Amino acid sequence: MTLTLHVSDEVRTLAPGFGHVAIEAHGLTNGPSDEAGSALLDAATRRLTERLDGRAPQDDPHIAAWRAAYTAFGTKPSRTRNSAEALAKRALADGGLPRINRLVDIYNAISVAHLIPVGGEDLDHIKGDMRLVRATGTEPFVTAAGGEQVVEHPEPGEVVWCDDEGVTCRRWNWRQGVRTRLTDSSVNALFLLERMAPMTAAELTAAGAELAEALEKACPDARVEVREPRFFD
Repeated sequence: MTLTLHVSDEVRTLAPGFGHVAIEAHGLTNGPSDEAGSALLDAATRRLTERLDGRAPQDDPHIAAWRAAYTAFGTKPSRTRNSAEALAKRALADGGLPRINRLVDIYNAISVAHLIPVGGEDLDHIKGDMRLVRATGTEPFVTAAGGEQVVEHPEPGEVVWCDDEGVTCRRWNWRQGVRTRLTDSSVNALFLLERMAPMTAAELTAAGAELAEALEKACPDARVEVREPRFFD
């Protein structure tokens, strides 16, 4: 059964330039980071450097739009960066991008190359449909601290992705929960690429197509479906 994604009216009002494209993949083969994923990450860093041409990531118009959206729901974007900006800063730093696992490396590379937030969820751990809402503050969010799993709660009004069991990602795309993240044993996944205007529909579609192509190349036996992009302008 295909997972349904809902965007609440409150979020649509908050950020009318929002849109996303989802990619559902079944029969993936994950595992430790490899040379192919490392090459994708290195190439993505080069593309990012060319795109920015000496500017800081926050000066890119797309990242500036995400910062405005974060400010709109009461989060300081310089302290809580959206995932694309956070990854871009790591890519440009001396240590470079981290290597996590094959699937995460692939979607991180797409995020950096296109300067767009990209997330991956293990479909086998999602409960019900996924919803982008403004939190009440009571929803559980399972994260890790000191090597142990702990339960936190979002701030009231914070934009979160959640399913029937709780929050899967806090502050829109800032921090993913441990319950649904992709591990070395993940085989079925949902990848979500999120855009704000001024990123165009064509640019969003191109990023999604590149991610799908990379997944098919890395996992030739997988079934990869790119959904129609959705826009809430």
